[in-house]
Amino acid sequence: MNSFDERARDWDADPAKVERARVVAQAINAALPPNRQMTALEYGCGTGLLSFALGDSFTSITLADTSQGMLDVLAIKIEQANIHHFHPLHLDLGSQPLPSTQYEVIYSLMTMHHILDTSQFLAHFYNLLKPGGLLCVADLEKEDGSFHGPSVTDVHKGFDRLEFQAELEKSGFSDIQFSSVFEVKKVIAGQEKAFPVFLAVARKPGILLQS
Repeated sequence: MNSFDERARDWDADPAKVERARVVAQAINAALPPNRQMTALEYGCGTGLLSFALGDSFTSITLADTSQGMLDVLAIKIEQANIHHFHPLHLDLGSQPLPSTQYEVIYSLMTMHHILDTSQFLAHFYNLLKPGGLLCVADLEKEDGSFHGPSVTDVHKGFDRLEFQAELEKSGFSDIQFSSVFEVKKVIAGQEKAFPVFLAVARKPGILLQS
């Protein structure tokens, strides 16, 4: 059991996480083309907060995560809401083969800073997108390490936009745009500190032939 398995049961009880997902969903929606007959993959879905906020934007959403605890909570939520176009998937792109399905849109929220080999995963996302498809990554701006604290070392301390753009371009993406979408607020050493979150939207070259 990993730390996310242990935190899954109470994940949705934090109103800040719910609000973050709602705001990021609005920003992703604004970047989508007007024709919403599309399929999507959320990588690092957790309990599905972001996909529930985006549920009306896609005909089918695959919600992938490495935490079985998160996926178990997600499955209960899907059943209770009687949703039929959400498809949970246990998937670790760092160790498992890529799915055979391609998608029009791939998105993630606060996932990439937990992935040490960013370039590998961006390349995987590129291959999982249809030509003309969109990648939407919401994550931390570069920070001083206080977001997770000194005891957590297996994460990125956020991302510099220019460096992240260079990695996206190296993976083949184009038409890259950044926007500021949210601030995560934490109490650090007795004082509230804000950690900005960006949304990067990038396109796989080609003409998008939607489902």
